[in-house]
Amino acid sequence: MSITLTTPAMLFPAISLLLLAYTNRFLTLAGIIRNFDPTQSDDSVSLQISNLRKRIQLIKRMQEAGAASFFLCVLAMLAIYLEYQVAGSWIFALSLVFLLYSLWMSVWESRISVHALDVHLQKYNLYPKK
Repeated sequence: MSITLTTPAMLFPAISLLLLAYTNRFLTLAGIIRNFDPTQSDDSVSLQISNLRKRIQLIKRMQEAGAASFFLCVLAMLAIYLEYQVAGSWIFALSLVFLLYSLWMSVWESRISVHALDVHLQKYNLYPKK
């Protein structure tokens, strides 16, 4: 299969928007962590800290995979421009794999976020314990 120079370029807006969304998630979590009161003597505090730590690590990996995907898209475009069609196609395929990995981690982080809300609601007895 032959791809053109514009094929990898079509991912630029999507990857840019994903990286922006990941940065917003990171900034939101950073704000929560900075305002977190670890002196609370609540059973849910250790669960919340563990949850925040997992989520921040996942967001870091999401950003790294998204940036790697972006880098590989540019590299694929360069290879195609220099008429290394086969190499460019394989590099582009690898960029898609990194993008897929980034998206999967995004879903995983969202699931952990929902669990964090469950823990928070249990604190107020607004949500039944599991």
